[in-house]
Amino acid sequence: MRIRFVHSADLHLDSPFTGLKAAAPENVADRLYSATFEAYDNIVNLCISEEVDALLVAGDVYDGADRSLRAQLKFVEGLKKLDAKGVRSFVCHGNHDPSDGWEARLNYPAGCHCFGPEWEAVPVSDDANGVVIHGISYPKRDVAENLARRLGRVEPSPFSIGLLHANVSNDPNHAPYAPCSLDDLAASGIDYWALGHVHTRQVPSEREPAVVYPGNPQGRHPNESGPRGVYLVEVDDGGNVGLDFRPMDTVRWARLDSDIGAFRTEQELLDALHERMQGVLDGADGRSVVVRMTLTGRGELNRTLRRPNTIEDLVEEINREWAERSPFAWCERIEDASASPFDREARLKGSDFLAEVLRTADRAKTDPELMARLGGGLSDLYQHHRFRRYLSRFAPDEEELTVLVDEAEAMAVDMLVEDEDR
Repeated sequence: MRIRFVHSADLHLDSPFTGLKAAAPENVADRLYSATFEAYDNIVNLCISEEVDALLVAGDVYDGADRSLRAQLKFVEGLKKLDAKGVRSFVCHGNHDPSDGWEARLNYPAGCHCFGPEWEAVPVSDDANGVVIHGISYPKRDVAENLARRLGRVEPSPFSIGLLHANVSNDPNHAPYAPCSLDDLAASGIDYWALGHVHTRQVPSEREPAVVYPGNPQGRHPNESGPRGVYLVEVDDGGNVGLDFRPMDTVRWARLDSDIGAFRTEQELLDALHERMQGVLDGADGRSVVVRMTLTGRGELNRTLRRPNTIEDLVEEINREWAERSPFAWCERIEDASASPFDREARLKGSDFLAEVLRTADRAKTDPELMARLGGGLSDLYQHHRFRRYLSRFAPDEEELTVLVDEAEAMAVDMLVEDEDR
């Protein structure tokens, strides 16, 4: 019953990287344009070099229902390469690429099985090793039904795999597509749940059953930082599951913070930013990196940063050094979250309006009733029909409210201290 397979998900082939390619230099734009395809090539090559039995793709093969012909041709080409090497492939579709989306009439290889809108059970091979894959695809984009419960209890087999695009435990950071619980997955009798939808790799359950998200193999924005890839999975004769994460990405994302309080001059700041770019490139395992920087803290350099075009000039200077390299490090943006010098503890002891603002902020973060009132007011804003398209789907939780209070305090301090400096 021994089996080895690659568990992938959320390929998002032909992801547009909206807004980035237009702003990036040509070499960076070209690399972003091909990044999702190169990651897919890496997955195919991994399957072949490791001589696995199968490739599993747990939904969102494409970036949208109106998938490009280029993306479909590329995907089928990879499946044919696998088929020629005796590697089978099993594919389900998710919310980004539901079955009702446009699909070109292409010839898939005999060794590929694409699951339809109802649960199917398909043996991995014809050699009676007893491994069965149960899979289902989204018939349309918005699937709110608990598909795991629809599966029910599967027929006993030496080892069973569930292929599903779903939000387990209704993670509030992800849209509630096909929501289910770990108990729902365990009740099915499936031994390994190969899941997609969550882009950050995680293992909600290691056994009985194993429940695994490999994440997406290519990050697409700053919130998808760090190594991205797939799991190489090995199941031994006893049904024990071994997980080996393999990075597949070709371009990585990094978010960097730099506290301006540590620098006295503009040259010191610039030298430090160059040093950070070198560090992130050194730590990217030979990949190119797209960087978003945030300048934080309080210091005299805040006055420089507020001068017209200063941030843009910093970005240009950094990219002159790093963006043309191969691999490159491209600074996509610098965000200024710094502030002018300010002794909070000394001002907190005062009796002026600024002192009262600081005390109110401290009280808000320690008073549950006041925090609840703040959350209630923001909930109305987040659900307002005119603003909810620009805001998160979910109102902020307690931790996020604390961050908002800190940010509001910083804004108030900046305005009040700036008035005093005039």
